[in-house]
Amino acid sequence: MTSAPRLHLTDGGRHSRDEGEQRIAAIDIGSNSIRQIVADVSPSGSIRVVDEMKAAPRLGTGLHEAHALGEEPMRLAVESLARMATLAKQLGAQRIEAVATSAVREASNGDAFIRRIRNETGLKVRVLMGEEEARLAYRSALAHFEIGRGRAVVMDIGGGSLELALAAEGLVERLISLPFGALRLTEQFLRPSPRPKSVKKLRKFIRDEIRAAIPARDWRGAMVIGSGGTFTNLAGIHLARQGLQAARSVHGTRIPRVDVEHILEFLSGLSLAERLAIPGLNAGRADIIVAGLAVAAEVLDRVEPRDLTASAFGIREGLLLDVARVTPTMADPGEARERSVREFAERCHFEEPHARQVQRLALQLFDALGKRIGCTPGDRQLLADAAILHDVGYHINYEGHNKHSYHLILHADLLGVAPGEKLVIAHVARYHRGAVPNKRKHPAFGSLDKETRERIVRLSALLRFADGFDRGHIAAVDQLKPRRTARALRVHVSAVPKAKTLRLELWGGARKSELLAKLLDTPIEVVGPDGAVVRAAEMDEVVE
Repeated sequence: MTSAPRLHLTDGGRHSRDEGEQRIAAIDIGSNSIRQIVADVSPSGSIRVVDEMKAAPRLGTGLHEAHALGEEPMRLAVESLARMATLAKQLGAQRIEAVATSAVREASNGDAFIRRIRNETGLKVRVLMGEEEARLAYRSALAHFEIGRGRAVVMDIGGGSLELALAAEGLVERLISLPFGALRLTEQFLRPSPRPKSVKKLRKFIRDEIRAAIPARDWRGAMVIGSGGTFTNLAGIHLARQGLQAARSVHGTRIPRVDVEHILEFLSGLSLAERLAIPGLNAGRADIIVAGLAVAAEVLDRVEPRDLTASAFGIREGLLLDVARVTPTMADPGEARERSVREFAERCHFEEPHARQVQRLALQLFDALGKRIGCTPGDRQLLADAAILHDVGYHINYEGHNKHSYHLILHADLLGVAPGEKLVIAHVARYHRGAVPNKRKHPAFGSLDKETRERIVRLSALLRFADGFDRGHIAAVDQLKPRRTARALRVHVSAVPKAKTLRLELWGGARKSELLAKLLDTPIEVVGPDGAVVRAAEMDEVVE
């Protein structure tokens, strides 16, 4: 199986190209906004984002009544496109692919606008049909989520239309485009300001068509992925309500279906000025977010999934994959995540044998002690990822490398890892050595909610202990077997066949056991193969 394409944000976006890479710019001219990505595309399909630019001329404003694009939105759009074309050329883009969607597609003066763009910017714009938009959104989702198994509904809500891709086992069965965009519906139903009654009327208006588009019997319970500004803002609000504003990306955020309804109901009762103050909601989206969420809620009512997954990638990324002629491959559950974590670690030049050894020992401890200290089954994957990435900070410097690991992970593009999970992984890596988590001394940790803090402490305790048992980075320890006695938890340590001595490993494990001992409320004794016992309390220095 070949790897799915990789999209990486790079520091500053001004790196040199590798041999064989093409620099390509993709521009999506939507009803609400215009977005550009400039990226380097390798022959193998690796895509590295170099730069991005966004503008919001709102081409779809007034289109429902006038059936034509307004002069002022067109002027603003042309100015923005000229800047984008200039940026793409200055960055050395060898090809600029520009597409327009529903506003230009439906406007009586759409063709004239396309000619104006060509004359004033040199850009040749291709108008997409709605089904093509849905296909590109699905192609992007296939590259960023594990939707090659089971049934999936990918929806993209733009300013003028709703696109749906219905897929089973990685194959698209149906592509649908409906005139239910956030800007269009806001103008039709929610001016001057949304109210619960007008939102109810809007939902009733779109319900029958959505029900006709999605056969409930075939798609009930399918995974639902949402792309577009409606969903990134929804995810931002959801994360803020959980106290996770520190998340650097909303990609992969899972929002329970009931929370979508709660957020929609909450926003429907606010004025525009009040919505502008909502944490996680972009000011440029505040006036049309309610209509977008109403559409999303009706799709969710039809499919009845447990939750909705937000994607930070959409039509532009699908367009990049098209231009690059890269076909995303279906991944088995967990494969895309594991590959993404490994590739990030490799880019940081991690010491793989040590990382794998610490991961193996940490999971042994989790399986033996995790339930006792309050871990859930889902915590196991977080610990596994943190173990692989705990030393990536060496890529910056040895001194304080645990803190460097925290910052690198927090900014990493890890497919299949939700923002809240990435925050946990970053903190667990940060606390694998040095000071233990402290909400008063460490503001980033202290700003998290209590449940997340407790989760980080539990997983950090396991990772610290496991990391101590490979202090010399020679993978000499084979098994860790905890046994409870009347006075302590004894951890019996066995060696791999070729190991000469475990002196350093026993010492390292014992000196990093205190956080776990505190959680267990019992002393920990490390027992070597010869029965010798090492205790943290007997050491002069405990914290590394």
